[in-house]
This record gives sequence, C-alpha cells and structure tokens, in this order.
Amino acid sequence: MLESAINEAKQKVVEYSIFAEKMIEKAIKGLLEKNRELLEEVINEDENQANRREIDIENQGITIIARFSPKAKELRTILMILKMNNDLERICDHAVDIAESALYLIERPQLKPFIDIPRMSTLTMQMLSDAIDSFIEEDPSKANEVVKKDDIIDDFRDQILRELITYMSTDMNTIERALRILNIARHLERIADLSTNICEDVIYMVEGRNIKHHFTLMEDKED
Repeated sequence: MLESAINEAKQKVVEYSIFAEKMIEKAIKGLLEKNRELLEEVINEDENQANRREIDIENQGITIIARFSPKAKELRTILMILKMNNDLERICDHAVDIAESALYLIERPQLKPFIDIPRMSTLTMQMLSDAIDSFIEEDPSKANEVVKKDDIIDDFRDQILRELITYMSTDMNTIERALRILNIARHLERIADLSTNICEDVIYMVEGRNIKHHFTLMEDKED
C-alpha cells in the first residue's frame, strides 16, 4: 500500500514537471514569436492549473505520512516529493514572470536580436527535464551532471548583462526594455537553480547524503 501511494505521488510530480516545462517553453516562444495569446495563456490559465497541482500533491504527501508513518528511504522520498512540489510551483511562478516581461517587450520595438535568451532557455529546460529523469530513475550520477551545468547558466546571465549594460549606457531610452530582458534571464537562472535543488534532493533521497553547499567539496573527495 505504501509503495503504491508513493508511486502515485511520484507520477503526479512527473506530470507537474512536464506542465512546468511547457509553461517555460510557451513563455519563451511567446516572446520570440511575439505571440500575445501564448503569453496570456501562461499568465491567465496555466498559473491556476499549476497552483491546483501543487495543492493536490501537497495534500497527498501529507496524507501518506499521516497514514503510513514511512521510515528511512520511503520517508526521504516523500519529503523529496513535497520539496520538489514546492520547487515546481516556484518554477511555474518564474514562467509567469517571464511571460509578463515578454508581454511588455513584444509591444515595443525590439532592442536586439534574441540570441542568448533562446540558448539559455533551452539549456534551462534540459536541466529541468534531466533533473526529473534523475528522480524517476533514482540516478545520482545524472543528478550530478545537472548540478555541473549551473555554471553555464550563470555564464549566459553574465553575458546578457554585459551586453545590456552597453545598450543602457549609450541610450537611456533602452533602459526599461533592457531591464525586462535581464529580468527574463534572471528568472531562467532561478529555474536552473531550482532544477539543481531537485538534483541535490535526488542524491539525498537515494544515498542519504546532503550535498547542498558542498558540491565542490564532494568533487575534491572523489579526485
């Protein structure tokens, strides 16, 4: 009974993660294609669905703990499901924020061609997808690979910031648009951070090892 309940909760988390990934994809596609309908769908419809999923999974996780009093790995798994649920809700919030900034941008002259934002979003969504795969497969090595990609996302953010500073310093009329683009990059960065959090929790779930804030130390020990 406990195993069945956990598997059902895990499936709901997987479905939630796919939904969150689609929200990000729609927000970026709406920006690149100047598609107001897609962006409003993320803001006005998807956010409400995401919140309902979050509440449903939270209630199910609490019920499992109260009913079965799980121990050891089963307890770690349920705690991770609840933590992932919270992370996914925050990821969906970031997707909404991206869509809101995109709505502002598509109504105004384009500041610059979007080159790094699409690349950054592609890697961010891949990190989220791989993080969920590591959870499904209970694969700490795959989780570690996702954690290592976080630095690449930071490099994208820094590159976007440097370029936008150049625009803002030469023409004050670009400042608001530049800040909106930077806002999108920062939300993508936060999504990548939350995907990294999921992977850290996978390692804890499978191995009972907490690597938060200690990833570089762990690498040193393995060398």
